[in-house]
Amino acid sequence: MTDEPAKTTHFGFQTVAEDQKAGMVHGVFTRVASKYDVMNDVMSVGIHRLWKDAMMDWLAPRPGQRLLDVAGGTGDVAFRFLKRARSGHATVLDMTESMLVEGRHRAEAEQMAGSLDWVVGDAMALPFAANTFDVYTISFGIRNVTRIPDALAEAYRVLKPGGRIMVLEFSQLPNPALQWAYDRYSFNVIPAMGQIIAQDRDSYQYLVESIRKFPDQETFAAMIRSAGFGQVKYRNLSLGIAALHSGWKL
Repeated sequence: MTDEPAKTTHFGFQTVAEDQKAGMVHGVFTRVASKYDVMNDVMSVGIHRLWKDAMMDWLAPRPGQRLLDVAGGTGDVAFRFLKRARSGHATVLDMTESMLVEGRHRAEAEQMAGSLDWVVGDAMALPFAANTFDVYTISFGIRNVTRIPDALAEAYRVLKPGGRIMVLEFSQLPNPALQWAYDRYSFNVIPAMGQIIAQDRDSYQYLVESIRKFPDQETFAAMIRSAGFGQVKYRNLSLGIAALHSGWKL
């Protein structure tokens, strides 16, 4: 009798055992936590802020809603949500505690403390009851999950009927020439920035590679539908460098 081969997945361009990926991703974000917000501004020339604002425009938070922001890191999306909703509650969940620690140190976190929870947890096994949240968001985090369908199934489970999922993630440019130019920038400039600003080239090399391994817009939309969501749509941002995906638990 032979043992079944271990299941594998990708960590950037590496093939690794499934049970190793979460620890490797945790290591990346533990190392970059203190410089994460600065690097986001530098890598995107601040455009990530416009993308998150576009996310809130489409989401249109309403007073009293409960948000679960998965892979919420330092709280960017949760802060925006609470400002737009004016009243409500946001739970920021991340597998990397040091990212949450950085978020709690931000001025907005102190101002909104009564409406915020910070939880260490796994997107594939959320520590919440079914039908708990009105909105589920995940920004630049779904591509780091070991089994994306499991994370989407958990999103569906914890949302209330009528609840909404919204995913902001790097994506694929439909124009091959622009994609080629963007690839040259990503692979040659971003890891070098990581070395200069965060003293960590390898982590940013992984982040660039992980973007290339993520499904294109149509493929990912199909994955959201397969998880049970209806009215699934997406919008390209900055010509497709990033994309917003939206779906509803009907």
